[in-house]
Amino acid sequence: MKSVEQHRQEAPQQVSCMIVTVSDTRTTENDTSGKLIRQLLEAGGCKVVKYVIIKDEYDQIRQLLREAASDRSIEAVLLSGGTGISPRDTTYEAVRSLLNKEMPGFGEIFRYLSFTEDIGSAAILSRAIAGTISNMAVFSMPGSQAAVKLAMERIIMPELRHVMREINKK
Repeated sequence: MKSVEQHRQEAPQQVSCMIVTVSDTRTTENDTSGKLIRQLLEAGGCKVVKYVIIKDEYDQIRQLLREAASDRSIEAVLLSGGTGISPRDTTYEAVRSLLNKEMPGFGEIFRYLSFTEDIGSAAILSRAIAGTISNMAVFSMPGSQAAVKLAMERIIMPELRHVMREINKK
């Protein structure tokens, strides 16, 4: 059996990503979380092929993810926002409804790290989720800059290339 380090060495060097900010109020000028995702992806050698801001509307999120999954230039989608429990938060439901395979560890580790390093028991309010839609990786995280920084630096960037290796494995 190959080790995780061997898997990482076999992973693609670059991943083509789409950034999606889910918000009823953010614009390209004030989307600090979207900018942070772009900065961290590019610093990690990934390519940002598309960036959009959409309203927190269930059907719009699903449609955007279906379009992304059919676009061969997009290997991974990173969403920020809409993961809470307010009535307007529909990102979790939209993403989960389309996943072929869920990676429950992403949400579990995100909440654990949030609990121990940042926000304490309020971490239970986060509905971060990840998985695959066809051959595309999907990571959905809360929209705050602190949450994005935590998810990107501690979970997504260390494993994104490895995730793509597994998705593309024959």
